[in-house]
Amino acid sequence: MTMESVTEIEGLVLDGVRICLGDQMLVALDAQVRRGQILTVMGPSGSGKSTLLAYLGGFLDPAFSASGGVSVDGVDLTSLAAEKRHAGILFQDPLLFPHLSVVDNIAIAIPEGIRGRKQRRQLAQAALEDADLADFGDRDPDTLSGGQKARVALQRVLVSQPRILLLDEPFSKLDADLREQTRQLVFDRARRAGLPVVLVTHDEDDARAAGGQLHKVGQP
Repeated sequence: MTMESVTEIEGLVLDGVRICLGDQMLVALDAQVRRGQILTVMGPSGSGKSTLLAYLGGFLDPAFSASGGVSVDGVDLTSLAAEKRHAGILFQDPLLFPHLSVVDNIAIAIPEGIRGRKQRRQLAQAALEDADLADFGDRDPDTLSGGQKARVALQRVLVSQPRILLLDEPFSKLDADLREQTRQLVFDRARRAGLPVVLVTHDEDDARAAGGQLHKVGQP
């Protein structure tokens, strides 16, 4: 793929991405993920799924070697430090800050260019309303249910105005009903925001719900 063709593509482009651990090839991937689309990378534990997300996000463990191009809307992410890549990430655990209220957990992720505590809090409150959590702003995050925590974590990522959304099995610890609800919420919000999404999972239901492209790793 030429640099000219890469810059013409909106969304995420993975061009010859290769990740190895010693002599073992874990991931070999070429893909285009347009805005609002989802690429699912599926495989068992230890197959390199989360390692791929680490490479995209800019925090790959030095034990691994990696190569290949990663760009979003023509911007080369591999030349940027992790904090400059603006990759939003959802993990298995919501990772809410216990010393902050629910609304402040969201406000802390709002870009620094938006100044003023009042304005930031209003934006965070609007994000809670969008997640049907309008009355939960002053709550301690430990008082929330698993599904509510997942929604707060999602809104926190979205207010950070990411370029891409990386999903590291964020539904795996939810029960079946909550898993389906949260999965659809995350996919809907990502599409609404026009974000290219990379989902890693070992669950076939996740892959089916995501639709779009499917890449399997760790296959014999």
